[in-house]
Amino acid sequence: MKKILSLFLIFSVLFSFAQSKKEAGNEFIKNLFVEKNVEKAHTFFDSSIAGQVSTTDLKSLADQLEGQLGELKNILEVNNEKDTYYFYSEFSKTKLDIQITFNENNKIIGFYFTPHKIFDKEDDKTALKIKSDDIELKGTLLQPTENNQKKLVILVHGSGPQDRDETIGENKPFKDIAEYLLKNGISSYRYDKRTYSHPETFNDQSTVEQETINDAVNISNYFKNNDSFKGYQIIILGHSQGAFLMPEIAEKAQVSKYVFMAGNARPLQNLLVEQYEYLHKINPSNVSEKDVQNMKKQVDFLNSNKFNLNSQKSDLPLEQPAAYWKYLVNYKPLDAVKSIKVPMFFAQGGRDYQVTEKDFTLWKNQLKNNKSAEFKFYPTLSHLFIKGSGTPSPKDYEIKGNVDEEFLKDLTQFILK
Repeated sequence: MKKILSLFLIFSVLFSFAQSKKEAGNEFIKNLFVEKNVEKAHTFFDSSIAGQVSTTDLKSLADQLEGQLGELKNILEVNNEKDTYYFYSEFSKTKLDIQITFNENNKIIGFYFTPHKIFDKEDDKTALKIKSDDIELKGTLLQPTENNQKKLVILVHGSGPQDRDETIGENKPFKDIAEYLLKNGISSYRYDKRTYSHPETFNDQSTVEQETINDAVNISNYFKNNDSFKGYQIIILGHSQGAFLMPEIAEKAQVSKYVFMAGNARPLQNLLVEQYEYLHKINPSNVSEKDVQNMKKQVDFLNSNKFNLNSQKSDLPLEQPAAYWKYLVNYKPLDAVKSIKVPMFFAQGGRDYQVTEKDFTLWKNQLKNNKSAEFKFYPTLSHLFIKGSGTPSPKDYEIKGNVDEEFLKDLTQFILK
């Protein structure tokens, strides 16, 4: 009896200890954003942080964040990975995670605002992990329970750390696409990009092969070799950088069809200059002339014979390492796409300032004699394939919308052919 009581007490202490972190985080957030009690919020910091961030700094940060995010309305859910807790928070202008890391004394040693991280629930039957090289990728597999067309679409993200839904602000284009396909009897798999879920696996020697290509290929191989998907057609859909890299993915994956959504055909570094010039033109306070000139200088260096694998990140666009840029400088998508012998669908939005009609035209001209390549231009759609109006700008991404139905119908028709 004493042994059982002792174990019960140990369990109770451990349970309370785990709960207290969650409650400490809730209290910290409440004090900072609801009660505006900065002094009380400051007491939740470990001394190592408190010494670096004064109450004045904390108040200034809270005011600045509230100006950008709006008022805190609610904490929607709380998840954790060991001592790091993710408080999924709804502000009046957006939803995101307040990421808080605690030490063993339940004091805050890390405090960040990040895009919402998806945590699969234990009873979620759509959750599927697929091993890819050194990690397991978490993802969502949607399969129709009726009218199964025996088609599976793998969705490959654009640049940067992206979750499986390709969440940008309130928009989730990959989720929209997957759910529409499901209604039409088409299966899909979307996954958290490794730079989102396992950033520690990406280093200065990594390239887009490690960032995007290998995982897309490994996932396609998983389904091709899985008896449960015997007889299925596998289709790979790439958006933005995922589409840009599609010819390289296709060389290794060899599936039934490929979809290119807003994929650049020109070198990425040249697009960056064009984007910076455009953003400066529409809002010089956000992107200054100095920013534009600095980007031009870095791109000129990258495109010169001075660039090599020993070049410093500070001299290169976006401060990406030399190995990363070396791969991209050598990559020729317009040459590589000619090797694809299966059906391809190219889609482009007319309100897309990141990848423009210039790239769409380059793909089209390169494949003008390819009867299995289809092209569709949507004048009112953004880079996320969401309908809009007016001058395209980053503010478009802050407006909640859904992927356009006309595009989704065309996509579905291409897949079902």
